[in-house]
Amino acid sequence: MDKPTLQYIIEEAVESGIEEILIITGRNKKSIDDHFDKSVELEFELEVKGKYELLEEVRKISDLVNIHFIRQKEPKGLGHAIYCAKSFIGNEPFAVMLGDDIVGNDKPCLQQMTEMYEKYKTTILGVQEIPQADVSKYGVVYGKQIEDSVYKVNGLVEKPAVEEAPSNLAILGRYVITPVIFDILEQTEPGKGGEIQLTDALKVLAQKEAMYAYTFEGRRYDVGDKQEFLQATVEFALRREDLRKEFLNYLVKTIEKETKEERIEETIGV
Repeated sequence: MDKPTLQYIIEEAVESGIEEILIITGRNKKSIDDHFDKSVELEFELEVKGKYELLEEVRKISDLVNIHFIRQKEPKGLGHAIYCAKSFIGNEPFAVMLGDDIVGNDKPCLQQMTEMYEKYKTTILGVQEIPQADVSKYGVVYGKQIEDSVYKVNGLVEKPAVEEAPSNLAILGRYVITPVIFDILEQTEPGKGGEIQLTDALKVLAQKEAMYAYTFEGRRYDVGDKQEFLQATVEFALRREDLRKEFLNYLVKTIEKETKEERIEETIGV
């Protein structure tokens, strides 16, 4: 609502205490840079026209956090994209937030993840249980549950066949990773699709140091999926006090109308 998906993700990072953000983009993505940059011309125009509420929103975007950009010159996979951040990250642990994944929850997902990192001081993978039929869409982890919502990771499988999946715990777009991963990524051969898979590097990392999977709280939306994009739009709109009442009335009326028409069609055998 009123902003691109990426802004929701950046706001989650800011609310979780992140102060420096690197956005890794591809070709023809200059609009992303422009969206988070300061726009003096636009701010002046809005101020002259007296559109102060919109002006405040525009200023808030550019003042959110320190945002940096780097281009992934070739689409070589998530692992390669993360390796592109090596010089920016240095020797510090870092968070990875995928651009298609929004998580709705009162306590930001990444804040939950960083708290787990502070407890265990090692790589944390954000996971949730998914239907067994969907495991072939995700990287899946398996291991031993050591406390509520926390698993000691024994291994990972990238997009396993349904009948071969070791669990239904899927990695869903949130990671806190130690910098050891960069040396591993440098040695990782291309996997499925000719891409450098992060999952392959994480497998090796799990053999070098302890790794945990954390079942985070909140509803995760894959906004790259049409149905989930629609669901996210509706549910985020209903959380807005300035939109909820009128929009909810519209939804109720629309559902009643569509249900009535569907019953009529069933009655006449259409």
